[in-house]
Amino acid sequence: MANKHHLAGDVIGARQRYQELLEVEPNHAEAIFGIGLLEYGDGQYGAALKHVRRAISINPHDIRFHFGLAQILTDSGQYAAAEAEYQHVLSVEPRRAEVHFAVGHLREREQNWAAALEAYQVAVEIKPGYVEALNNLGNCYQRMGKLDQAADMYGKALLGRPEYADALANLGIVLAALGRTVEATDRLKQAIAQQPQVAQHYLNLGAVLCQRRAFDEAVGVLQKALTLNGNLAEAAYNLGNAQRGLGQLEEAIAQYRRAIELNPLHADAQNNLGVIYKEQGKFSLAAAAFDAAIRTDPSSAVALNNAANLHRTLGKLDDAEALLRQAISVQPNLSATYNNLANVLKDAGALSEAIDCYQKSIHLDLSNAAAHSNLIYSLYFQETDGRKILEASRQWDAQHGKSLRRNRAAMGNERRSDRRLRIGYVSGDFREHCQSLFTIPLLSSHDHQAVKAFCYSSVERQDQRTAQITGYADTWHDVRHLNDAELYSLIQNDRIDILVDLAMHMAGGRPELFARGAAPVQVAWLAYPGTTGLSAMDYVLTDPWLAPAGFDAHYSEKVIRLPETFWCYDPLSDDPQVNELPMLSKGRPTFGCLNAPCKISDHTLRLWAAVMKRIENAHLVLMAPQGRHRARLLERFAAQGISADRITMKDFVPRQTYLRNYHQIDLGLDTIPYNGHTTSLDSFWMGVPVISRIGQTAVGRAGLSQLSNLGLGNLAAATDEQYVDLAVKLATDSIRLAELRHTLRGRMQQSALMDKQRFARNIEAAYHQMWQEKFQ
Repeated sequence: MANKHHLAGDVIGARQRYQELLEVEPNHAEAIFGIGLLEYGDGQYGAALKHVRRAISINPHDIRFHFGLAQILTDSGQYAAAEAEYQHVLSVEPRRAEVHFAVGHLREREQNWAAALEAYQVAVEIKPGYVEALNNLGNCYQRMGKLDQAADMYGKALLGRPEYADALANLGIVLAALGRTVEATDRLKQAIAQQPQVAQHYLNLGAVLCQRRAFDEAVGVLQKALTLNGNLAEAAYNLGNAQRGLGQLEEAIAQYRRAIELNPLHADAQNNLGVIYKEQGKFSLAAAAFDAAIRTDPSSAVALNNAANLHRTLGKLDDAEALLRQAISVQPNLSATYNNLANVLKDAGALSEAIDCYQKSIHLDLSNAAAHSNLIYSLYFQETDGRKILEASRQWDAQHGKSLRRNRAAMGNERRSDRRLRIGYVSGDFREHCQSLFTIPLLSSHDHQAVKAFCYSSVERQDQRTAQITGYADTWHDVRHLNDAELYSLIQNDRIDILVDLAMHMAGGRPELFARGAAPVQVAWLAYPGTTGLSAMDYVLTDPWLAPAGFDAHYSEKVIRLPETFWCYDPLSDDPQVNELPMLSKGRPTFGCLNAPCKISDHTLRLWAAVMKRIENAHLVLMAPQGRHRARLLERFAAQGISADRITMKDFVPRQTYLRNYHQIDLGLDTIPYNGHTTSLDSFWMGVPVISRIGQTAVGRAGLSQLSNLGLGNLAAATDEQYVDLAVKLATDSIRLAELRHTLRGRMQQSALMDKQRFARNIEAAYHQMWQEKFQ
């Protein structure tokens, strides 16, 4: 910014001297001009213009008067008039650097960054080493998004004046934007040393420290900013960010509210307030905060995405989709939006559209590892060739994983294979989640003489189930606020021998952590029986049914087959109880499938339609979200000749209510190419057998594995025709169905599927095998 004119000495004294001159000579142009400059310095632009114009009327040839008038006109927003005055000055003094500098300031006020840049360049050409002009050149480059050039200009300004606080602060901001946060921190601290009472410097430093995740230090710095200037909404906002990073959510909420009080139009604070409320499960407050952010800034793609993700959590998929399409309309090239839209479409069963959106997300940002993971997981619902899924998974590793790989050979873990092994489990689902039906049986049954169990939990909203699982761990870490690099260091410090991935490429997974190689041995289990594709993942656990001979080629990892089953299931409650066979009272069979709609492939739908056509009075119970996607699913059935009045749609509901849906179902129909996994086990627990179609990938062989462990392998069909025949035969055999209804729960309890002690010993034996092989 151009410097305002100030005369040396006491302002009051100067004004008095000017008045004395005017008493002697009422048309003393210098005195009138001097008074005008004093009024300009006080911000009284109207009075300043009046006096300077009077001075010009008395002495129109004094170019200083025109220059002063131009600066006052600029700062009072009269840009056209200021332009005319500057051009007049330059017509007389074309090589005066300060005038070109002032023209640059005018162009900045007009937000004409290219023209401002040109003016400052002329000023520097005339006056090499003009530090203020170099600094403002940096500002222009920064506004134009040319950050490297901006940093270069700020650096040149500092060569001429190393203590120049404005250039130090500006350079710090640009370095932070370039990701050079350590250098940025140094520059901003130097700016503070030069101007320790300038609150903005502390604000800038605090923001960079948040970027570096140095939240403890950021809190102190930002509190200092607010001490110096309690009206800085941005300082309150960034303090909230720092406190949120430390997990101090209530304190963060207070600061976001403070930022909003100081600036009711602070959309980012409103948005982040919503994020915390969502984390806390306060969904109505979160929705209100996101709505406020969107009203404040309808173009905020971030707020639109967060609001959409909340609606997805609440099962309002139509609302979520509408918000995401609005986000695309305001910011069409944001990778995260397409990833979120794909998640919604997948949930709704629009799988092909979802995959297209995942691919679009990756195309827009090749570094979006989450979208790439989501794409891989989605392929399991569509692809029948496991080798193609492996190829896509290896592409993820090549693009996101291999550059993170660390040297695991240098890890100093004790090599003896007969000692107590330190096992780490990594999950974001140690909570009321279907994964707990499998982690609890294992963790509660570990032989703690054989293994020491560490749990690394990224649970967003801890609940009673979290507390239960905590009690089964020898060591528990809440790592939700740690990034992958920080979690890697924690795992190293814990000297974990074998690290177990429980999520793989599913939501909440940490494939980039495992890509680093955080432990000497790494193994994938539970999420789904597939491959991670990671070169740093050593093993994958499976069973003989999921991965028979010849299936090793589907995996990048070495395959270890547990003796009987991949799953060990605990429903965690005896309720609800099994009821009587519904068809005995209804007089007709009711089929059912409570899997997610993304599993209802065209192949699946054709099989079901064939069954329904063979038994004309049969009914079908499904689970699908309300809205247009439910209507779309019914339309797909109609195209197969199955009318909507033969189908009952269920909402997504809490677990106990969901299990009661099986009270209406006589016989389950499995999906293909991705079988039911947890849902089939739930079905068996509720006395409902499932007819399964054996697929060509591991996820399509889950029905075979589970049924074989129950002694019901004859309900797994190798062909479509066999599937339809099995379903029709069993659905019309009420005696056999009733017998299965009454015995399936007991059969489950007596099988390997619920023998948690046997399962834990098998897992522990696999761990010791891995450790022994590591050092052979």
